[in-house]
Amino acid sequence: MPESIQHLPTEAPPTHEAAAAERTVAQRRRLRVAQGILLLFHVTGFLGLGFSEDPSFYLQFVPLNLLLTVGLLLAFQTERSPTFWWFCLVTMAVGFFVEVVGIRTGLLFGFYQYGPTLGTKWLGVPLMIGVNWLMLVYTTGVLARYLPIPDFLRAVVATLLMVGLDACLEPVAVRYDFWQWRFDVIPLQNFKGWFAVSLILQVFFNRTSFEKRNALAPFVFMLQLLFFFGLSLIR
Repeated sequence: MPESIQHLPTEAPPTHEAAAAERTVAQRRRLRVAQGILLLFHVTGFLGLGFSEDPSFYLQFVPLNLLLTVGLLLAFQTERSPTFWWFCLVTMAVGFFVEVVGIRTGLLFGFYQYGPTLGTKWLGVPLMIGVNWLMLVYTTGVLARYLPIPDFLRAVVATLLMVGLDACLEPVAVRYDFWQWRFDVIPLQNFKGWFAVSLILQVFFNRTSFEKRNALAPFVFMLQLLFFFGLSLIR
């Protein structure tokens, strides 16, 4: 065999550190793509709802936007164990049925009814409401995990984040017929009820054993906050 062939250089196998670096780069790339998709949808929705003469075209995509956001959010959950899916199902079910009780009794949040914007209803409540509760509980719960404090205090912080977001959301929701309040007045009871239910679900979040890290969660929360706060300032 010729000398030159015998001593051809061979490619060294990638080291553990190199492989880890490649995974990190790939994860960052995925994160940027997901952030770009969400930003595109929310900016389009913001401009359409805020500045279009007829926002009804954009309102029909509200359920799709919510599903897309939650789908991408769950895709970045680091570990999707059966316990995690149990948390998701319970949170959606609790969120949905407290709204059923809410619209039928007025005891939890005050007297209100849902409009057509959030899509298909069952028992007078849009099915997307359970998905929305999951998104908010999960996102704020993950954010609160960054704080070096006991779990109950984390639950309180996450609950306050939820109530704060709801305060930004309410004027927009009423304007675009997500729901309507009796006498067109958002009662203080709504925020008290939100705090109580959210705190229970946040405690459940902290006590359910699954990996609570998600690189997309901070971006989703800030995007939602800016989206609804920005719309509340228009018109």
